[in-house]
Amino acid sequence: QAQLVESGGGLVQSGESLRLSCTASETISNFDAMGWYRQAPGKQREVVASMKRGGDLNYADSVQGRFTMSRDNVKNTVYLQLNSVKPEDTAVYSCYADSYSDFGDLSRLLGQGTQVTVTS
Repeated sequence: QAQLVESGGGLVQSGESLRLSCTASETISNFDAMGWYRQAPGKQREVVASMKRGGDLNYADSVQGRFTMSRDNVKNTVYLQLNSVKPEDTAVYSCYADSYSDFGDLSRLLGQGTQVTVTS
């Protein structure tokens, strides 16, 4: 089974930048969509960025203009660039990869997550 492995999390100060990486064990162009979500203690899971196979991007309002998702098909890696981070961005960030069957059934692959902590 394919795997997703995230890296790049850490401790940063408010206003700084950080880049997260998510590397797949198979060709990412096989997936119909990939994205990043985050979950902070006591809060609901939030999808912060997503990218369809064709490259269409969507961002949560909370990160629009500060976070950028990109991909490198050669490295089978997607990235999440976090700029101007805020303490409320503190969360475990995980990537996911979606595949749809011919019948429309969704299969979602999840990474293990990487912790991002922003201090004020």
